[in-house]
Amino acid sequence: MASMRDIKRRRSSIASTQQITNAMKLVSTVKLQKTKARAERSKPYFDKMYATVTSMLAKSGTIDHPYLKPQPSEKKAVIVLTSNRGLAGGYNANVTKLITGSDLRASDLLLYTVGNKGKEYFQHRGYHVEKDYSEVIENPMFSDAREICEEVLGKYASGEIGEIYLAYTYFKNTVVHEPKLLKLLPVEVDEADLKSAASGALMNYEPEEEEALEIIIPKYITSILFGALVEAVASENGARMQAMDSATSNAQEMIDKLTLQYNRARQGSITQELTEIIAGANAIE
Repeated sequence: MASMRDIKRRRSSIASTQQITNAMKLVSTVKLQKTKARAERSKPYFDKMYATVTSMLAKSGTIDHPYLKPQPSEKKAVIVLTSNRGLAGGYNANVTKLITGSDLRASDLLLYTVGNKGKEYFQHRGYHVEKDYSEVIENPMFSDAREICEEVLGKYASGEIGEIYLAYTYFKNTVVHEPKLLKLLPVEVDEADLKSAASGALMNYEPEEEEALEIIIPKYITSILFGALVEAVASENGARMQAMDSATSNAQEMIDKLTLQYNRARQGSITQELTEIIAGANAIE
């Protein structure tokens, strides 16, 4: 059994850690309120953008445009959104598992990482990180999303990559965060939209369809990416708040157990001293 001094020292150490985790929980809670409000404000726009563009493309018939036709290259670009810091539970691991657990071959992937944790994870495992934008995740702006999209869309249009994916964490609510792997290009249209389009008139473009799509598709991809960045930041803070809350609760349980052990050890020590005193008194008599 550990000595009273060891128990007291360990209890003091855990109490110090608990203060840190509790402070981190409070910070994450404040950040979550801000990022959650931003995600909830932007969500309707990006959901509507996705629904509108997919519906429009379903009614467009066969259009010969670099953004819409499959590219011959087997290379695939994946934009990976993780965090720059840890202590967020399984937040980062859940995103990386989307890629390592998918059918995508590591040799075919060009990774565009947003977040140090994702970059370090994939570099350590031999994946090719084409470009890193880790500073973006601290305070994502629409211009940041546009810069990333211009980079990957340029490679897609030139035929260097054949597909574009996005791996991020969808923010459903404060406690539910769902990792998702979306295929951005070529655009996949739902069968329901195709059936609906087959019974109606085709989409008319003004100006010409190629000129219109040259504007619409980059705007669409940029909007989806920016929405994902905003949701990823909210999810990160939510995950860190939950992780620190659990750590604080676990620390309190350990402190309670150690306090009980300390009291038992102290009681045993007192009982032993009393026994020795009585035994000594009896011996004198």
